[in-house]
Amino acid sequence: MSRHYSSRSSYSSSGPNTPVIILYDTPGHSPQPWAPNIWRIRFVLNYKRLRYRTQWVEFQNIEATLRSIGAPPSSVRSDGRPVYTLPVIVDPTRSPSRPEILSNPNNIAEYLETYYPARPVFPEGSRALQSLFVHYIQETFARPLLPIMVPLSARGLPERSQPPFSHSHTVNPLPPGPQRERAWELVKEQFDFLSAILDKNSMDGDGVCAMGNSVSFADFALCSVLLWIENMAPHDGWARVREWNGGRWIRLREKCRDYMDVF
Repeated sequence: MSRHYSSRSSYSSSGPNTPVIILYDTPGHSPQPWAPNIWRIRFVLNYKRLRYRTQWVEFQNIEATLRSIGAPPSSVRSDGRPVYTLPVIVDPTRSPSRPEILSNPNNIAEYLETYYPARPVFPEGSRALQSLFVHYIQETFARPLLPIMVPLSARGLPERSQPPFSHSHTVNPLPPGPQRERAWELVKEQFDFLSAILDKNSMDGDGVCAMGNSVSFADFALCSVLLWIENMAPHDGWARVREWNGGRWIRLREKCRDYMDVF
């Protein structure tokens, strides 16, 4: 992966005055994008072969930048304060004078599917079940990863973007030893459970994709977590995950490889 797109440029290139979708992302320590929620939308844009470009925003500038472009908050705190997070897209292609500005990856995916229905990521009749699957990935499957991955992600930001984290998970990375091993055991329990569920598709599918044989938004949500681990914990994390469940997660990554390019 690189920030300079090198293949399938026929659907990404455009003239200097041609409006394209803008995807807001935040850089990490390497050329590869890392944030799983943003990867979900990058996958959709690539899969649908939509013209877009990435606008890179330093972590500490996210809220100010999003407010400046009029982006809606991605959520609201219990006390009513808005929360501004990435991804955000700006789509001027349908109305250059009044571009659509959207936040929250689920809202963005729904918008892209509605207005750019070619090459659907929600096959007919699957939107409800896929939404449930993605909710599971966010709220249950990925939860044991947070004590491991959030501190590593904070450390993985460029030094100029190191945030003054104050949340409970954003402490020093777990040191080698029993505590970290136990944390990875909890992660593996979730991978084992999901692997057993996906095995049910082996009867009439490939046993890798959530919808049977073809990738969909559910697979992109899951693969985004894999890329998060690979980019921010390549030695301690991805080295483990790639060996789990008979190499299933490498096979899923390979299924999604064609949609990992970065514009």
